[in-house]
Amino acid sequence: MKENMKEKQKKGMIRDVIILGITLIIMVILLSIFPDKREVVTTTSRDFFIEMIWILPGVMVLMGLFAVWVPKEVIVKYLGKTSGIKGISLAILFGALPTGPLYIVFPMAAALIKKGARVSNIIIFLSAWACIKIPQEMVELRFLGLKFMLARLILTIIFVIIMGVFIEQLMKWSDKKVNKVTEGKDNADV
Repeated sequence: MKENMKEKQKKGMIRDVIILGITLIIMVILLSIFPDKREVVTTTSRDFFIEMIWILPGVMVLMGLFAVWVPKEVIVKYLGKTSGIKGISLAILFGALPTGPLYIVFPMAAALIKKGARVSNIIIFLSAWACIKIPQEMVELRFLGLKFMLARLILTIIFVIIMGVFIEQLMKWSDKKVNKVTEGKDNADV
């Protein structure tokens, strides 16, 4: 089991290095074709890299603390398959409270899934993080008015929930389809 996991990690690392290599090759080709964009690309890439260097170590420490201190039972109870509307509400709330770039929440989403959170709640959490922010709502209220803010907020919440449930059902359907195909292969081998 442990060797299988190490083999998966090794394949994942190789895949990531290949994707990085392809991306760098494409970047070199595009910068050769459009040399006037070189300064903008290097400045933006450097700024993004510096931002990630500042943020990601803190996120990784928080993820480590989360993995150790938050028991799986708590996640299953509040965000798991039986959490219902309470889980949806918590996912929206936890997604709307913090501010920051979306890429820092992906490790948290992965940790939540490993601890037993429902897929739809994770999709809702990620979508709320991207679309619903308390400071953003205050800016909308100030500049666009109460009607606009409430209409956008309500519609966003409705569609985020629909999207989360739809993606979860799509994943279940896909898993069933894959299982049927593998069962068919297993029966053909016998």
